[in-house]
Amino acid sequence: MSLSAAASGLVLFLLSLTVVQSQNDYAVTYTSTQICAVKGSTVDIGCSFKHPSRVNVLKRVWFTKGNNYNPEDLKTDPAYAGRVSYSSHWKSCTLTIRDLRESDSAVYKFRFETDWKDFTGLPGVTLTVTALRVHVDTSYSNWATLTCQSSCRLNYRPSYIWYKNGHKISRRNQYRYSANLNPSDSYSCAVTGHEDFSSPSVCVRDDSCNRVNYSNRRICAVKGSSVDISCTYNSYESPIQSKSWFRSGRGSEDLTEDSQYAGRVEVTETERGRSTLRIRDLTESDSAEYHFKFKTQSFEWKSSLPGTTLTVTDAPMLPSVSVSPSGEIVEGGSVTYSSVANPTANYTWYKEDEDSEKASGHNFTITDFRPEHSGSFVTVN
Repeated sequence: MSLSAAASGLVLFLLSLTVVQSQNDYAVTYTSTQICAVKGSTVDIGCSFKHPSRVNVLKRVWFTKGNNYNPEDLKTDPAYAGRVSYSSHWKSCTLTIRDLRESDSAVYKFRFETDWKDFTGLPGVTLTVTALRVHVDTSYSNWATLTCQSSCRLNYRPSYIWYKNGHKISRRNQYRYSANLNPSDSYSCAVTGHEDFSSPSVCVRDDSCNRVNYSNRRICAVKGSSVDISCTYNSYESPIQSKSWFRSGRGSEDLTEDSQYAGRVEVTETERGRSTLRIRDLTESDSAEYHFKFKTQSFEWKSSLPGTTLTVTDAPMLPSVSVSPSGEIVEGGSVTYSSVANPTANYTWYKEDEDSEKASGHNFTITDFRPEHSGSFVTVN
């Protein structure tokens, strides 16, 4: 073989090495494949990836829906709007999710696309978002053992805050607490740093103790719309002499007598032990934390427990609408449109560019879906 022929063969061999890549040249590494986090908190799903140095990364995607070849980017999912971000550091793919919801529980996968090939990290990371609850053990005659429980084991060892009758108990940081079996007392717990999502208050004996539990801890609503803020309550002692709603930062003034809310608020009770505050024609200055209180002859519930935090925004309605199923809709199937902004509100649904009302309520479902049903839908409070 001539020298020139040998050289040519060598060049061709080297070129083949730069083109043909093994599977090991591409990888995604997750810090943990199982994560348990408290509702309302922020979670970082640690991730790094690698690829050959001579290829260019075109796109990074985190997803829970779609498939490994056609994923739906979390950043385009209205259920995660404003709550997710991806690390921008080189070869770091850490996902951050803020204000966690129980509906965020899912398997999260990272996929990156290059100018040579695409790669999805398997099996992904299973995130479980847990709410807290208090378990009461009354095995002993005069004492109860209270345990602050979650549906999964948290990935860190948190400290806890305990509340008795809505008021914080000092110097209590363990997940277990012993209490006197007083039938008028209720208890709640929270993870330190995430007090906005404390557990519901529970009685230590029977079910007739003093307590207030809010239907939703956080509500987002659009400027100019209406919102319902609800709670359930119970008094150990009867009768209740007074009850009212108030907002943090303005003392304990009854909102029905507050000039800022004049003509815009009403309080209703459609059933015993449930109070609903309705605020109409919302303004951004209505963004605040709202509380309910009641008073008997010898007891007043005016707790340090979080109430319902309302955020009023002038953002357009359309991004707050989610569609289920999220993938391709089969003719003859069913599709549901839901507002993710305010889980308590009832809406009037319209098809874009049409004036006729389609439905009313929080959700709007089309059964026996047909091509003529296709289009975008908007909501009006």
